[in-house]
Amino acid sequence: MPAPRTRPATVLVLATTLAVFGLGPAAAPAAAATVPVGSGSYSDTRPAGASGPTTNTGTPVIPKVTAAAQNRPVPTNDWWSSLAFQRYGDNPHSTPMYGHPLTYQATAGGLEVGYPTTPAVVGDGRQYEYAHKRDLTLGLTGLDSPDTKADDWSDWTVTPYWSDGSRTLRTTIGHGLPFVYAKGSGGDARITTATAPAVFADQGNVLGITVAGHHYALFAPTGSDWTVSGSTISAGLGAKDYFSLAVLPSTGALATYKKYAYSFVTGSTAEWSYTGGTVKATYTLTTEAKEGTERGTLQALYRHQWLHTTDALTPYTYVSPRGTMKVRESAAFTTGQKASAVLPALPEADGVDTARLRGHLNEVANAADPFSGYTDTYWTGKALGRLAQLVPVADQIGETATRDKLLGLIKGRLQEWFTAGGASEFSYDKDWRTLTGYPASYGSDTELNDHHFHYSYYVYAAAIVAQYDQSWAADSAWGGMVKTLVRDTANPSRTDTAFPFLRGFDVYAGHSWASGHQGFAAGNNQESSSESTNLSAALVLWGSATGDTSLRDLGTYLLTTESEAIAQYWFDADEQVFPSSFGHDTAGMVWGSGAAYATWWTANPEEIHGINVLPVTGGSLHLGGKKAAVRRNIAEMERENGGPAVEWRDILWEFQSFADPAVAKAKWDAGHAGYTPEQGESKAHTYHWLATLDTLGAPDATVTGDIPSSAVFTKGAVRTYAAHNYGATARTVTFSDGRTLSVPARSTATGTGSGGDPDPDPDPDPEPPSGNTFQLRSGGVLTTATGGTAGSDTVASAGGANHDGTPYQPLVYEVRNVNGTLTPGAATAFRLQLDAGTSVGLGQQARISFDLTGDGTFDRVETYHYFATDPVAGWEEYAQSRGLKSATGTLGDLTGGTVRLEVWSAIGNGTSRLQTGTDRSVLVIPYG
Repeated sequence: MPAPRTRPATVLVLATTLAVFGLGPAAAPAAAATVPVGSGSYSDTRPAGASGPTTNTGTPVIPKVTAAAQNRPVPTNDWWSSLAFQRYGDNPHSTPMYGHPLTYQATAGGLEVGYPTTPAVVGDGRQYEYAHKRDLTLGLTGLDSPDTKADDWSDWTVTPYWSDGSRTLRTTIGHGLPFVYAKGSGGDARITTATAPAVFADQGNVLGITVAGHHYALFAPTGSDWTVSGSTISAGLGAKDYFSLAVLPSTGALATYKKYAYSFVTGSTAEWSYTGGTVKATYTLTTEAKEGTERGTLQALYRHQWLHTTDALTPYTYVSPRGTMKVRESAAFTTGQKASAVLPALPEADGVDTARLRGHLNEVANAADPFSGYTDTYWTGKALGRLAQLVPVADQIGETATRDKLLGLIKGRLQEWFTAGGASEFSYDKDWRTLTGYPASYGSDTELNDHHFHYSYYVYAAAIVAQYDQSWAADSAWGGMVKTLVRDTANPSRTDTAFPFLRGFDVYAGHSWASGHQGFAAGNNQESSSESTNLSAALVLWGSATGDTSLRDLGTYLLTTESEAIAQYWFDADEQVFPSSFGHDTAGMVWGSGAAYATWWTANPEEIHGINVLPVTGGSLHLGGKKAAVRRNIAEMERENGGPAVEWRDILWEFQSFADPAVAKAKWDAGHAGYTPEQGESKAHTYHWLATLDTLGAPDATVTGDIPSSAVFTKGAVRTYAAHNYGATARTVTFSDGRTLSVPARSTATGTGSGGDPDPDPDPDPEPPSGNTFQLRSGGVLTTATGGTAGSDTVASAGGANHDGTPYQPLVYEVRNVNGTLTPGAATAFRLQLDAGTSVGLGQQARISFDLTGDGTFDRVETYHYFATDPVAGWEEYAQSRGLKSATGTLGDLTGGTVRLEVWSAIGNGTSRLQTGTDRSVLVIPYG
């Protein structure tokens, strides 16, 4: 068994209103030894001998913010936290901050700005990074500030502040912002470049320069004039106090960027909603016009965002550690995703041997010390999670005495922690507006690290208790303390003065950050993305069990968003993010500058792969959405490990079950007798998990239910629909393929129906009525007829060139004389089965065109993002869920019209096959 996680000071890789909850306090707690919350309490002073936030030398620190921000809770664990948390006492400014596409670092003279576009692979090939490298520094003439402070912030933007007594400078920077917006006084605008700039455009107050191969535009107020002297560029501001700069995707983009140069971003807000199985989120920038009336702007979307938006995007792109960023010309965009499934436990299945399971349950329930001697927040949390996993399992097989014993153990330990004055308690820090559990661990006290990891287990365990004992979970009982932990880690309120908004979750990056201070050259980091989603899933369960739909929906948004970020940035599911030079299929840690095949405490491949899987619960089902990535991940682990897992075999068996349940169960059957469970696991839970999925099949993300606590599993042609009803009356759950399931009150129910192979990546839309669905037939035919002979057509190679968006030697399938009435709100859909054989680096692309009247002119043309196939055995499914790359024209009724499908290789140097003659390769048009 590996040693417990340790978090060294250096990088191992290289070295809401309160009414939302109905709780007080409205501000920092009143001076009192104990703050009561329902039946529980927390302290407002740390236990004797305990520490709070400190520098690396142990000196206590308070937030480094301006007077204007002193009454606001500081959102620690962010991409810019080093502005406010001076972890290293000799750096009063900041460490590098990775906003993407730009990078930044505060210095005495102003803000360093860079745009890293070439990755470096370091640490024996175990880390890739687009490290910050200064292209230029934005400042004022003569500025020499002793420190830099956080002056203002919003959901993904921040305003650093400099003052030297004579000059002041404020800049606004953020995720996705190609601009830096500056306000200064006491000096001229000054840009100092790392090397002598090449000027490509001089329009007086607008200057285009190239530095280190990167193109920038500088914007001063109208009437000003930029002067270039060597590597120093300056402009007088006159009676104005503003100027800006932008990194350009090309010199030809100057005119477009100039349009928005004086529309200064002043804030950013993410809003989300959950309805009927779908999560929607809108990301909005607020702006003010410094000149003219333009209030729009440009913002660059990350891959996990543009994959799920239908909003128009420009042709402009940027390089980033998260793959290509695409530019939107608007102050807002909206994403939509099918919600990630969550269950309190896997449902009952016939394949589970109840006698064997009962024996394993008794091993845990009757242990001399079910908490294994753990006393700190993290390891106590792991033990709570381990017990909570088994409560619904015991209930399923009628072991009510064991269930109640486990519930009693969980309640007892939670109540100890939820009561101030004992050996374990939570303490509130009024300076940092945070709740810290003591005994602390892994810098959760001195660095404010990992609160979302630690507390996820407490909220999850409390949610399981609430499922069986609602009175215990009432605010007036112990639920108030649960909600206080939620306020610390995932507060949905922006007006709560006691805790910051979503402390660790970065709404724009799509995932959480673990470090409270962000004091690393590589930016902030997160290792265990799965412990982050454990908190989100716990919010879904807690909110469902207590009737708090706002928390339930928050958890659904966080889980659904982060699940895509994990797939793309930890597992490189589409093989479009990691640089080819990295040479790994998975990352143990994601950094602001890149990612690393590493953990904080070991280089053992089992832990590198497993740390982003554990704990495995009913909130982990999203991991089954990208089955090819799971298989690549397991294969890499075994290559790096020199064979199958030994230490964390249970975690990795469970991970494999998301793609290949029968294989995982066979590994359990062969090896379950002689292994020690991972500290947060038990043989009872692992056996129940593997035996259940072996019976029901892997999670099927192509179908969702209309409540968050629902899921679908597919084995062969049979789908199993599952849902848990937390309500006091029976209800019917409707699934996106039209199936319904009647679920009794406070119960889990299952039902079956015919389905498809869940092996491909998800395609979210159900089959529409026949008559709208066209099979592909060899010879270029689209037909509504069924019962064809299965075959395939060869997709020509891209020849090593890039044909993204432009058909190249395409396969063409067409149907003419089509009549149909456009269905309001409907959209084109397709499912195409592709097989790249053993070829790597291929990407197939589809374009669908509609000639509404058959006159030879296509009135609507839709081009979809290409699908990166894998060298895995069997067919992979390409669907419209990849998202629109571009669309021209509008749809209307078809009158003798023509519909055409084109499929070609957008990238790659090999051929592939496209399946024909089956109902698994189809085009669905939005017509009745």
